[in-house]
Amino acid sequence: MLSECILSGERTRLRPADERDLSAFVKWLADPEVRYWIALPEAPDLAAEEEWLEETRAQEDRLAWAIESSEGQLLGTVELRNVDEYEGRAELGIAIMDKSCWSQGYGSDALRSVLAHSFGELELRRISLTVDADNARAVRCYERLGFAREGVLRAHRLREGEPVDALVMAILRQDWQASLLPPRMDQREGDDPSLALP
Repeated sequence: MLSECILSGERTRLRPADERDLSAFVKWLADPEVRYWIALPEAPDLAAEEEWLEETRAQEDRLAWAIESSEGQLLGTVELRNVDEYEGRAELGIAIMDKSCWSQGYGSDALRSVLAHSFGELELRRISLTVDADNARAVRCYERLGFAREGVLRAHRLREGEPVDALVMAILRQDWQASLLPPRMDQREGDDPSLALP
């Protein structure tokens, strides 16, 4: 389903995706460079994007948002899939599809909002994802947010006809909460923890 809640970060605003977004998605996904990191071998047409929107609205275990800059510029999408409230877990997917906005921190900001919502209002305990093992930019982003590498899925998907390994990464609620705390006196940057007093 499309999340009805609106999430705001420092640089992004997440709102329910709707029909007005689809033409931009079609345009961006026609670019092979954008699709390179997404498990999407062919460019979708407008009908395919309309079908994605309807399927997303119908799935009870899926939350999807459109990502906008704080100025209202559409940037991409972020989703929680396979949301299992009993087990307290979900899978994450994100795509900044506007190439002019790559490597500017929008994805990180959007993910902070989704993680805060997931571990707060939704009371989940675990968020996982898979990412191409050679997608260094995305892996660095996830690690900065507190995701840990949990394993490798060998030859997980075909990208341009070639098998690609994927990393499984996850963050637990307690990891997220710990990342929000200020560093302890004996762990501040530049201090040598081996010299700290007990």
